[in-house]
Amino acid sequence: MSVLDEKLIPVYEEVLRRNPGEQEFHQAVHEVLDSLGPVVGKHPEYADAEVIRRICEPERQIIFRVPWVDDQGRVQINRGFRVEFNSSLGPYKGGLRFHPSVYLGIVKFLGFEQIFKNALTGMPIGGGKGGSDFDPKGHSDREVMRFCQSFMTELYRHIGEYTDVPAGDIGVGGREIGYLFGQYKRITNRYESGVLTGKGFTWGGSQVRTEATGYGTVFFVREILATRGEDFADRSVVVSGSGNVAIYAIQKVQQFGGRVIACSDSGGYVVDENGIDLELLREVKEVRRGRLTEYADLRGDKARHINDGSIWSVPCDIALPCATQNELNGRDADTLIKNGCSVVAEGANMPCTPEAVKAFSAAKVAFAPGKAANAGGVATSALEMQQNASRDSWSFEHTQERLADIMRNIHDRCLTTAEEYGVPGNYAAGANISGFTQVADAMLALGVI
Repeated sequence: MSVLDEKLIPVYEEVLRRNPGEQEFHQAVHEVLDSLGPVVGKHPEYADAEVIRRICEPERQIIFRVPWVDDQGRVQINRGFRVEFNSSLGPYKGGLRFHPSVYLGIVKFLGFEQIFKNALTGMPIGGGKGGSDFDPKGHSDREVMRFCQSFMTELYRHIGEYTDVPAGDIGVGGREIGYLFGQYKRITNRYESGVLTGKGFTWGGSQVRTEATGYGTVFFVREILATRGEDFADRSVVVSGSGNVAIYAIQKVQQFGGRVIACSDSGGYVVDENGIDLELLREVKEVRRGRLTEYADLRGDKARHINDGSIWSVPCDIALPCATQNELNGRDADTLIKNGCSVVAEGANMPCTPEAVKAFSAAKVAFAPGKAANAGGVATSALEMQQNASRDSWSFEHTQERLADIMRNIHDRCLTTAEEYGVPGNYAAGANISGFTQVADAMLALGVI
């Protein structure tokens, strides 16, 4: 990791001391602090009021037991989390992740990122995150329902449309949101649509919410290309992952004329030089809940599946890491650079390691961090909240245009802020500084809270 400004070193040391063993959280904090040297020099009031130190400490951390009964009648125990990190701009907003890797450090890293991501959208929402170490994979619908009901039986007392508004993340899709919302409605005896986002369109959800994170990432890349007088036409693109974000990133790239030649899952990756067959991919992953080996088998000699190595060894013009944190390391970055990749945009949360980001910067590869490039999901969640508040619903076309405008504004804010603080063209620094200053100014206005 790079050396921090001397005024920020004590802040980072305190984070390490107060949050031992939470490596992902440490990484996320360091990545933001690394951009703030020019800020504390220009605005000493942030240091004087200890805003930076306060912003690194969650307002509230909730950990709870989630007992549920499986189909064999056995009692299972999982752990639930909700970290309500910062509410200076509005109610806490951020997804729920159900995955075996979830622990407090993961949730805090995600919640910390969410503060700045939400600020960049320009919407009145604060930052939070939650989840559980429960894995929906391999469980029946009834088991997932019982788990979600138990999870919400505790969580409901901490959330509300003016308090904290969860959504989905890894392992939490429409099925899980439905079970969670049903239990919330049952316990509270209120049809409070704005308490959760990512709902089905017929019961309070928003058009484009399912597609929003993937679409938003591609909209952001379109803006990067436009600054160079370029577009997606005939560009080769590699997208890691094959879940919701990856699938809709692939769809939008194809609509813009690009060619996605590879995607991945936990069992390896598939290379399809003629372009991923999106309908077949969706059939395998969304309908059959299958693996990419099935996709390759059904494509025959048009595609090949590789179960070892790295998807980032596939030569491409544009790389979109859309799977999970720290999936693209320094060695992968060097390979992408060597193969001529010119744009990398994070569809997932912090998928690139610090070494990878440093390599992209040195090679002048345009790098869009997740807090900017994948902000489309939470931005559309905020649009869903608007519709819930007004008892309204918007068309797909109108909502998609709102999303495109938001992503364009985020892109422009990143570039303008980077220029203002002496790091022109650095999207990561621009995103961190712009998000931080908006939150810090609100915190100063609200007093020491």
